[in-house]
Amino acid sequence: MRVLVAEDETIIRLDLRDLLERAGFEVCAEAKDGEEAVDLARSARPDVAIMDVKMPKLDGIEAARRILDERPIPIVMLTAYGQDELVSRAVEAGVFGYLVKPFREQDLLPAIRARRARNEELGALREEADSLAEALAARKAIERAKGLLMEKEGLTEQEAFARLRKASQISGRPLKVVADALIATFEGQP
Repeated sequence: MRVLVAEDETIIRLDLRDLLERAGFEVCAEAKDGEEAVDLARSARPDVAIMDVKMPKLDGIEAARRILDERPIPIVMLTAYGQDELVSRAVEAGVFGYLVKPFREQDLLPAIRARRARNEELGALREEADSLAEALAARKAIERAKGLLMEKEGLTEQEAFARLRKASQISGRPLKVVADALIATFEGQP
């Protein structure tokens, strides 16, 4: 697993790197401020990020928000500050975990693995939702095209669907593409 470590304190960053590498993780990038973390997340494409909250230039929570806007990866925040306001901001940003320093290895490593597993589950759910949305959009287009054929050509629902299916087979195009073309044709007519 490739990890981005964003921590402005050099000693803590080096300790994190050592701990992660001993546990079998690959530290693919290290950032000393929030802006650098956003840039490195973009270029190094880590699987997970561990970020300090209080960093120069851009705090870790805002950096996490920007990273997640571009590419959803699990992010674990490490901080010496456990205030509710910071935790709330981190949750709103989409952060997967929040550990208060000083942390222990037995706290950090399971947190990383758990967040990674949850992120994979979330990714599968997003893909399923996208697939369902596409299927629904296709169904709506096909129903609209059938309705137009029934109205304009006086066909029954079965006849309209058969015509769409035949056009799809002849053209070698998906039914939704044929339906969209038919809708555009009929709705473009006076």
